[in-house]
Amino acid sequence: MSLVGLFGGSFDPIHHGHLITAAVVGETLGLDQLRFVPANEQPFKAGTHQASAVHRAAMLQLAVAGRDGFAVEPAELERPGPSYTVETLRMLTAREPGTRFVVLLGADAAAQFDRWREPDEIRRLAQVAVFARPGAPAATGRAPGPVVEVPGIGISATGVRRRVAEGRSVRYWVPDAVADYIAMHRLYLSHV
Repeated sequence: MSLVGLFGGSFDPIHHGHLITAAVVGETLGLDQLRFVPANEQPFKAGTHQASAVHRAAMLQLAVAGRDGFAVEPAELERPGPSYTVETLRMLTAREPGTRFVVLLGADAAAQFDRWREPDEIRRLAQVAVFARPGAPAATGRAPGPVVEVPGIGISATGVRRRVAEGRSVRYWVPDAVADYIAMHRLYLSHV
């Protein structure tokens, strides 16, 4: 039985902090594959995506190209409206009955997990694991699953967007192919 991690989020844009976190979590949990799951629209961030779902998915594809064990899962982009993890898990478990899924949550998302749609059903359909960075540890007594310590990387999607809007380089903040894509498609030129 295959063990697959699901790392969901806006990825607006994907950056090296996401990739390093994914690599550490995948290695620590012994995942056979880690899939990045770009949200069509995150329920808690409705209307805040700067780049379209198509652009965010394309940047993810560029970021994981040629990297063993990483893939992009388009399930949430194939459904209109808000992206709910429980619906994604129902679809994936029906499509891949021989696969065990692990939903990966940052400490901030884990703190809100009980507010998610059907958290008990999520736990029934998949294991939940939390990744925590130094200085922002998960409250282990309240975490919905095991906690994996990951390195603190001072890169954020907000910071990347700000740098682009200010006309500064994002090389080394994002994979080169993603930086080229942002420039080619003139993304993030105005920062909100």
